[in-house]
Amino acid sequence: MVMLCFVLDLRSLSPPLLRDLKQSMLQLANLYATSSSTSSTGSSRSKPLLDRIGLCYVFKNRTSRTDERKVAYSPRGNFSLRNFHHAVSNLPSDAFLPDFNSSGALCCSDLKLCSILNDKVLYSWGGHDKDITRKVVLISSSVYETMDSATKKALADAADNCVSVEFVFLEQNSSHLVDTPGSVNKFLKQIGDLENCSFQNYIPDAHALSGLVKKWFQELKEDLEEQLQAHFVFKSNLLGSMNQISCNLCTSFNQIIDEFVPCKSCRCHGIPFDNSKMIRTDISSCPVTGIQLGALDLVDSSVKIGEHTILYMPSFQCCQDIQKVSLPINFNVIERTYLSSLDEGIILGASYIVTPAFSELDDTDKSELNVKLFQVLCGVLHSLDQGLVCSSNCNVETAKQTSFLCYYILLPSEKGVMILRRLAGSEEVLPVPDITNIACIRVSEDIENSLQASLLKIELRNYDPVQHNRGFHQRLNLLVKESLQFGAIPAKAKELVAASDTALQDPMIEDLSVQVNSVEVIEEKVLDSKLADDKTGAKITEEWEQLVVLEMPKMSSPTCISKPKLHKEVSSPPQSTGKLDDKTSRILERLEVPKQLKRKAASPTVSSSSAKKPLIPFGPSNTNSQAIFSSQTIRPNFQRLKRKR
Repeated sequence: MVMLCFVLDLRSLSPPLLRDLKQSMLQLANLYATSSSTSSTGSSRSKPLLDRIGLCYVFKNRTSRTDERKVAYSPRGNFSLRNFHHAVSNLPSDAFLPDFNSSGALCCSDLKLCSILNDKVLYSWGGHDKDITRKVVLISSSVYETMDSATKKALADAADNCVSVEFVFLEQNSSHLVDTPGSVNKFLKQIGDLENCSFQNYIPDAHALSGLVKKWFQELKEDLEEQLQAHFVFKSNLLGSMNQISCNLCTSFNQIIDEFVPCKSCRCHGIPFDNSKMIRTDISSCPVTGIQLGALDLVDSSVKIGEHTILYMPSFQCCQDIQKVSLPINFNVIERTYLSSLDEGIILGASYIVTPAFSELDDTDKSELNVKLFQVLCGVLHSLDQGLVCSSNCNVETAKQTSFLCYYILLPSEKGVMILRRLAGSEEVLPVPDITNIACIRVSEDIENSLQASLLKIELRNYDPVQHNRGFHQRLNLLVKESLQFGAIPAKAKELVAASDTALQDPMIEDLSVQVNSVEVIEEKVLDSKLADDKTGAKITEEWEQLVVLEMPKMSSPTCISKPKLHKEVSSPPQSTGKLDDKTSRILERLEVPKQLKRKAASPTVSSSSAKKPLIPFGPSNTNSQAIFSSQTIRPNFQRLKRKR
């Protein structure tokens, strides 16, 4: 956690430079107000944003002609975006009173550091929290040539209190006429013995000021993510036995929000209500205390800035809800850009394939002309290796209108289609990590030759996504295969199967053909089950011998048999995995339809006669044994017997 204290030397900042610097301060506050924590809990979202930005300025009193210091904004509680904007906007714009040294360069005699590095100002901000790291940023266009003993002692005491001091020198346009490097070198010698002091020199253009804002914002972010560490491993050694390069991964942009959301908040704490909770109840209560609030205790015209900041607006200036974008979406072409100069790190979001619209229902000539123009545009851009930068008030990923512009790049391809990607704007781009210490390292020719030889061994070909399998389907197939091998069926599924099979079985068999059919089904099930143990097989053999062999139907009538009825439920033998013995096999062979019945079935004379019904053995009384019957029976080949009328 870092607390920044900005000290502006208004004596040396010209009005144009001060105006630009004010805008940079406001941008820093806006980014900090919209910054969100990595935690997604409701309590962290409703927690106010801590105040960690201080603002002081040094000016010359025109009456007493003495240098004075004033505090414009002190961080003593929760961050107030409105109050900070008010403090920055009210910085005096007529305090530019430069002093020049003998060489004609801007100089100052005192930066009033002793009045800032004390218990009344800096050390009292943030309380006595040991986790707070304080940093003072002095911004000036003049060089601090002389440093008295009191200032040196204050800087040394600041180092003991874990306070760092950064001197930011914004070089003026006319400074090239004077000996600025000489003045800078003198100042660097004075702070060379202080480890907590640093010096930065910038030309105050748009890029430099924007980079400073993003740098300060990264220091303020409480949830600043650490750089990811990675290793790039090669198949062959790069140099000696070394086959990998260690690197750090960091993001290059910080995507900002697309709109400001109107909300309702309480006057007591200024915390917005959860809209999802307010829909379920008509009673409004304070999000902190839970006390029921009346109409006068609510602020209807509030605007939510990010997750932590609330602005109270007049009712007639309250923002409206962002609506869905109307189709078609308009992309305004701004400029062309060389693809080789495009920083890939600022391309964010999903890719959209762009194809020409063609419809036979519309004007055919216009549709064909539209396709031709698209093909020519794609071909020309591809030949020039260029793309089109476009702007739109639509976020394509959310399909909503935005309060401010979104930038896109239209990229051509060799295959005749184009791709649309979103680009980061100036507020979203983060500064590139400082690698000045890496660039000054000399590389020997042996290392270059060894690395080049290793790179030439790597296969070179155009990237084809079809040839680069991530292994998703293979992994999922293995998971499904393992699940199938588990083989367990849920209990509810077993009950449904058993109930379905039982419902399909008719306990009243009215025809001999149905009886024979059922016997064939039983025979088939017994053969397929492959009985596993001899005890179960012997039990089944005994049941069949008693119920079928010993009580075979008597053929009392030479012409026909009556239709016997089975008054008991039919059950199947228990499931087993063993083989049938010889005795059981001979019993099953006797279950075939007698040849006499086949001959008599062709006789035209049919008479009724009673015959004893064959019994079907009962298996163990459990539901699992009944579940092995097939729901579809197999019809026998012989004809059905005709009834005599």
